[in-house]
Amino acid sequence: MKEVKALWKFSRPHTVIGSVVSILTLYIIICVDCKAEHVPLLVMALIIGVTCNVFIVGINQIADVNIDEINKPYLPIPAGELSIRGAKFIVAVALLLSLSLALYISTYLFLIILLSAAIGWAYSMPPFYLKKHHLTSALAITFVRGILINIGGFMVFNYIVNKSIHLPVDVKILTAFILVFSIVISWFKDLPDMKGDFKYKIKTLALVYSPKLVITIGTFLIALTYLFTILLKYPDVLNSPSPSFKALALFYGNIFLLIFFILNSFTIDLSNHHSIKKFYKRFWWFFFAEYILFLVAYLY
Repeated sequence: MKEVKALWKFSRPHTVIGSVVSILTLYIIICVDCKAEHVPLLVMALIIGVTCNVFIVGINQIADVNIDEINKPYLPIPAGELSIRGAKFIVAVALLLSLSLALYISTYLFLIILLSAAIGWAYSMPPFYLKKHHLTSALAITFVRGILINIGGFMVFNYIVNKSIHLPVDVKILTAFILVFSIVISWFKDLPDMKGDFKYKIKTLALVYSPKLVITIGTFLIALTYLFTILLKYPDVLNSPSPSFKALALFYGNIFLLIFFILNSFTIDLSNHHSIKKFYKRFWWFFFAEYILFLVAYLY
């Protein structure tokens, strides 16, 4: 059980959950009329997403052992629960499994996963070390989570299932939302880690400017993104005599999430490290919630 617990912590569960809910949501949108028929394809997609995720977060932990000893001493490598050799074995197996399954499904999917893994490696490893500056860090995270997964992954599986590479309007809206959210994640994730980042000269936005500025700009951008989504769904709900469940769910669901997001932004105390960590954890729940909102809207 200790090994299983260490592997779970090593996989960075919040990122695994993010990958799972994104794949499930895109699957439901693609297979809106044939949900059960392509379950084996869904299972393979989930394995690919999770193992690629484990590779990316694992490489980061191998590269950042010294920083994690300060910022995240509870992670399995600095905590002594997992050796560097064991971590390298896990990421190698994860990468091999992810690439092999992707190639089995589609050459295009293989290229998407290969590029995602390469960016994940460049994010953490020299000579690129993209995480060292807030701009390259944001671009890397946004490109993988926003473009490669949402657009690239959707187009590949949509072609396999429906013989179409068409991007529905709702997928475009969701992708725009996730693009902005990914940028803000790249800023907010550094807020609890300023001590170690400062020591090792990582130029995060919070250190280059200030944590307060990061919170203000990030909150403003996410609130605008919610408003953008709500306004796009406004005609489908208020100008229609009988709006669909999908339109109602996306319109009122985003209003609900916007209200809670704004309320959550007032809970952070930048002078309290524990408060900052709790705020960042809650921030991920809004990321999950947006995908789940689209998933529910398309399920019924």
